[in-house]
Amino acid sequence: MDPLVIVLAFSAGLLIRRAGYPPMLGYLLAGFVAHAAGIGSGEGLKPLADAGVTLLLFTIGLKLNPSALKPKYVWASALLHMVVAVPLTAAVILLVGNLYEPLALSSSLSAWALAFALSFSSTVFAIKICEERGESASFYASIAIGVLVVQDIMAVIFLGVASGKYPTPWALCLLGLFFVRPFLQRMLRAIGHGELLLFSGVAFALTMSEVFELVNIKGGLGALLIGVLVASADRQKAKELHDKLAGLKNLLLIGFFLQIGYYGFPSLIMIIVACVLIALLVLRPLIYFTLFTLFGLRARTAWFSGMLLFNYSEFGLIVAAASVQAGMLSSDWVTTLTLAMAMSFFVATPINKQVHKLYLRYREKLTDFERDTRLPEEEIGSLGEVDTAVLGMGRVGRNAYEALSLSGRDAIVGIEESFARTASLQQAGFHCVHGDASDRDFWERTNLAKCELIMVGLSNHRENLQIVSLAHELGYQGQLAVAARFADQKEELEKLGCISFNLYEEAGRDFALHALNRLHKL
Repeated sequence: MDPLVIVLAFSAGLLIRRAGYPPMLGYLLAGFVAHAAGIGSGEGLKPLADAGVTLLLFTIGLKLNPSALKPKYVWASALLHMVVAVPLTAAVILLVGNLYEPLALSSSLSAWALAFALSFSSTVFAIKICEERGESASFYASIAIGVLVVQDIMAVIFLGVASGKYPTPWALCLLGLFFVRPFLQRMLRAIGHGELLLFSGVAFALTMSEVFELVNIKGGLGALLIGVLVASADRQKAKELHDKLAGLKNLLLIGFFLQIGYYGFPSLIMIIVACVLIALLVLRPLIYFTLFTLFGLRARTAWFSGMLLFNYSEFGLIVAAASVQAGMLSSDWVTTLTLAMAMSFFVATPINKQVHKLYLRYREKLTDFERDTRLPEEEIGSLGEVDTAVLGMGRVGRNAYEALSLSGRDAIVGIEESFARTASLQQAGFHCVHGDASDRDFWERTNLAKCELIMVGLSNHRENLQIVSLAHELGYQGQLAVAARFADQKEELEKLGCISFNLYEEAGRDFALHALNRLHKL
């Protein structure tokens, strides 16, 4: 990898970030510039790009709960979107081919293949946007990721068929993977928590990817599957492994974004066609919004989920490249699709940055599309007569809830974003309500702002700031207490009028108090 490419990528990423966009857009731009300047090569970036995508799929598997794909609003929305979008896109592609000969297709089947490639949304984009907003654990994010996983599975199936390769008889041996759970449990316990855990994640992902390739199955599916199996063996260890891999995965994915620019610099007509495809893309969030609300989701959930899917996908490039190798498409279409995908990121990013404000602006119109009966996980319950609320009932929030109870406060409610965890906490005796702490509708419908004390136990600083900002907008007069992980975060929260507790700095004090209390009891 040419050092100049690294410098160019870093500089572009920094400038784009200073402009308020995710750095990945800078990496895309750097790839096009490097290719135009003759610096580096796509082949040199391929190992990094492939490893990044493999680790991405592995980490998706670590976070994926197969039961999350069962709801109709996930798998049915993904499939119905294809039913609507693919024919419409194919018609546009055939029209473009008739108007511009280099982009003409040899058969209608080729148009359908390209339209299929354009029906995907970007997993990388959705995850990065959620991370930027601090909403990776939100209900709408889980729906969008579920739809993306269904799309990825469809893409893997297509790649297997388009390549003309079919799984070898040895592929049947892979069924034995479903019986390795006890072995994985023992291995994960033996690995511990150090660098060996990080190494194990890389080894699991790359090795299983290669094993699947050996039996003519797309390697990405192997990385995804082993991630799911590791998570099923030990959820806590899977979360730790996911956090450890996050930095390495993001670093390697830079290679993927840079590599996109090396597919070729587009001509003027390709730019025009890409703009036509972007205009067609506007229908995507509308289709998803309609489908999600039909399946009983709230307008807010449908709006946010649809906007996360408002882009073209890197998987579409892979599908298009496979179609070129199969003789179904010309290489010019890959370049055009590359530009369309990059442009979709530039269009979708500012819209997703303003998605909360846009929802507030059009909330009344959007809620008109909600069904009268909604799903249980979308119902906003009553908090009851409470004066204290704990937002986020993970380890920090749950311990805070118990400490408040022991101190004599009994009018407490815990608010948890995960519907399944809420049910579990209720069974354990906690007064817990399912809800999104950053959801303005939830605050307004439950009168959360009337609580005397609100404790925010979430782990993401951006989400904490968003909640504080929302509380101020709603005129909250009580006291906000927010957990922080670093000194600068604590200082920022205190400037906003919050009580802030540094989980790391003040852990020693609490440890000592706990030890002394236990000593006095002996």
